[in-house]
Amino acid sequence: MILEEELIRKGILNVAELMAIAAKTAPKARGIDNIIIKVLDKKEELEELAKTMEEMASEYGSFLARDAKNVRDSDVVVLIGARVIDLGLKTPPHYKVDLNTVMALVNLGIALGSAVKIASMLNVDNRIMYSIGIAAQKMNIIEADYVLGIPLSAKAKNIYFDRKT
Repeated sequence: MILEEELIRKGILNVAELMAIAAKTAPKARGIDNIIIKVLDKKEELEELAKTMEEMASEYGSFLARDAKNVRDSDVVVLIGARVIDLGLKTPPHYKVDLNTVMALVNLGIALGSAVKIASMLNVDNRIMYSIGIAAQKMNIIEADYVLGIPLSAKAKNIYFDRKT
């Protein structure tokens, strides 16, 4: 007999895999893949990430400590990052940011949207969090220039909303 909790956890892991596929196959500038994906599914990994977020709260803001609680209460965290690579494009002089950086961020946004769409369609609660990404980078969990994290849970109430700072 498989317990409800175990079924839900397995389901969430399957959703994380589908999210990774959606992020990887999302359209990209010039068709060049610069998206990096990593899934954290062990409680020890999530605890270490949460502790790092709490440590960073004094420097980046108290919302990191609030988000750390969400990480602890999640079953899985999907990390999606983008590397800035030379696409062979010339940056117009009026741009304030390098065009390769702009395209990396556009790719990242499309990949994130594709991933959370899958989670939403499959009724798994999620929220894109900048705080998770900066902590993951500090911990060298993922090799990307820009990273955001998506915690996942399936509880009676969505834990990522109505949060207190």
